[in-house]
Order: sequence, then C-alpha cells, then structure tokens
Amino acid sequence: MQTLPQQNRRPEDAQGHWLLARLGKRVLRPGGLELTTGLLDRLGLTGTDVVELAPGIGKTAELILRRRPASYVGVDADPSAAALVAGIVGPSGGRTVTADAADTGLPAASAHVVIGEAMLTMQTERGKRAIIAEAARLLRPGGCYAIHELGLQPDDLDPSVGEEIRKDLARTIKVNARPLTASEWRRLLSDAGLVVEWTGTAPMALLKLRRNLSDEGLGRVLRIAWNLLRNPAARRRVLTMRRTFVKHADHLTGIALIARKPV
Repeated sequence: MQTLPQQNRRPEDAQGHWLLARLGKRVLRPGGLELTTGLLDRLGLTGTDVVELAPGIGKTAELILRRRPASYVGVDADPSAAALVAGIVGPSGGRTVTADAADTGLPAASAHVVIGEAMLTMQTERGKRAIIAEAARLLRPGGCYAIHELGLQPDDLDPSVGEEIRKDLARTIKVNARPLTASEWRRLLSDAGLVVEWTGTAPMALLKLRRNLSDEGLGRVLRIAWNLLRNPAARRRVLTMRRTFVKHADHLTGIALIARKPV
C-alpha cells in the first residue's frame, strides 16, 4: 500500500483530512458522497477528457473512471498523493502528474472537464483565483469546471462571524481554510469568464455518524472507530474537530458548482 501524505506526523500536527485518511476514512468531501455523485452525474463524463486537481486519496477518481471517460489525468503537488492515485487510475489507463494546481504544465484546451474538490477552500483569494484561471485555461470551449467545496451560509452572513469560523477551522484542522458563501463562490468563477450553470448543497456532516454510515459503510465505520480507540491522540484531535463543526453547524455547508467555459 502506498504511503499517505503526512503519514509520519503526530496526530496533533497533521492536517485534518490526512489524519482522517490515516484512520481509514475515504470520503473526505464537505457535502459527502451524495453531493460528489450528483456533481459527477450532471457532467456526463463518458467519452470525455477529464483533469482532476488535487485528487487526494483517489475516491473521486474511482467514481470518475466508472463513468468511462476517454482519458483521466490527476494533478497533485504532493508526490505521495500523486503516487497513490496513480496506482488507482493506472490500470484503467489514467495517469497523474506532480504539479501545482495553479500551474499544471498540461496543454491548454486539453480537457472537456476539470474537477476539483475540497481544495480551493484551503487557498487564499489570490490562490483561488490562480487555480480557477488554470482550470479555465485547461478547458476546451464549452467545457466545464466542477468544484465541491466548503461553504458559508447564508449569503448575507455577518463578515465577523465568517472570520471567527475561519479562525476556528484553522486552529482545528491545521489548514488555513477559507470557505465562502454561495454568491462569493459564483463570483470567483464568473470573474474567470466562466458561466455558472448549477449549484448544489448538502449539510456539512463530515464527522456525523449517519453521514459516515452512508458514505463509508458499516464495516469501514467500525474500522475507523477501532483505530480511534487505539490512538488516544488521534481521538482527541477528531473530537476537537467535531466540536468545531458542531459549533458552526448553522453556518457551514457543502457546496458544489458547475461552470461552463463559453464557446
């Protein structure tokens, strides 16, 4: 089995999503498997050329390949993650490259679809804009950029509340997460010349039992629970993350958008 990124970091120091992956969690998206599946179903991936930015541990890559695209390329800046996903997509003819999502090195207009999940949230506004611009560059005219990210709600959320949430998330998950409201996500995509065609949301229930049973299945949930029981430091960290998510549950959501590049 390939080594996961941050495999050797202490539970207290690892980024939250990689810690959860080490514990056995495979679905690491804010809106869960259902929102990801709904996003992919709307894209009509069969026979298309797909680029996935920051594919993580490759769960979405598996779902993409089931839809039989003409080609798949995963782009990840972390060599361990790129190698992990290469092992998943290689038997189906897919490949990965180790590169920054804002500078993939892939040819312009080489993709019908560009997909990125739970990665723009972790960027500054400048970083978000750079990655979206790169996605637009990779798309052929008429192609789609699809994202699944962490959102804030409602659209008129008090900015001071949003800032408090961002600070709490940064302390808890060890990533400078910067979620946006739906209107802010749409504005970023529109500013890059893309036309938003669909927006979907789902509760941000990453660490709730019902969501995990739905996303992971009973067997994997029991495995995660066993790993938590055996690792007190990891258990404390996950419980801290869960408390933060519960504290801000009214204002956090999973959000997915599809934006098309004009012909």
